[in-house]
Amino acid sequence: MRNPKARETAWTGMLFALAIALSWLESMVSPLLGLMPAIKLGLSNIVVMYALLFLRTRTAVLLVVLKALFAFLTRGVTAGFLSLCGGALALAVYLLLLHLPGVSGYIFCTCGALAHNLGQLMGAAILLSSGMALAYAPVLLAAGLIVGGISCVMTKALF
Repeated sequence: MRNPKARETAWTGMLFALAIALSWLESMVSPLLGLMPAIKLGLSNIVVMYALLFLRTRTAVLLVVLKALFAFLTRGVTAGFLSLCGGALALAVYLLLLHLPGVSGYIFCTCGALAHNLGQLMGAAILLSSGMALAYAPVLLAAGLIVGGISCVMTKALF
């Protein structure tokens, strides 16, 4: 493909399809691992990290929005909103970390996982019009540390 616009569109489409497939896979694997309903492995966020690191920021932003739109269409307004909140905050943290010197892969992946969980908690607090959702924070933040480590190992193996 010699047309850069067509190349970017093709990459975005393939990465979006991969993100959706990984999201489906983690929805099948998470219950088998005995994880609580809100705790996911964050496999589709690896796709966003790839786009951010190897493609353009615009592609990563588009993937976050497309993932949220897909969640909205397949699981409803709440899932779409929470996906957008978590994905947007994680992307903002990734962008910030890219500009800091000496950030390790573990810190990069873990901070993204923690930011995603925190974004979803803040979104849930907005939807519930109370801070009750934040009571779930310790569980999700502990899970974010573990999932961030898993993402780091998988990212190193894939990238």
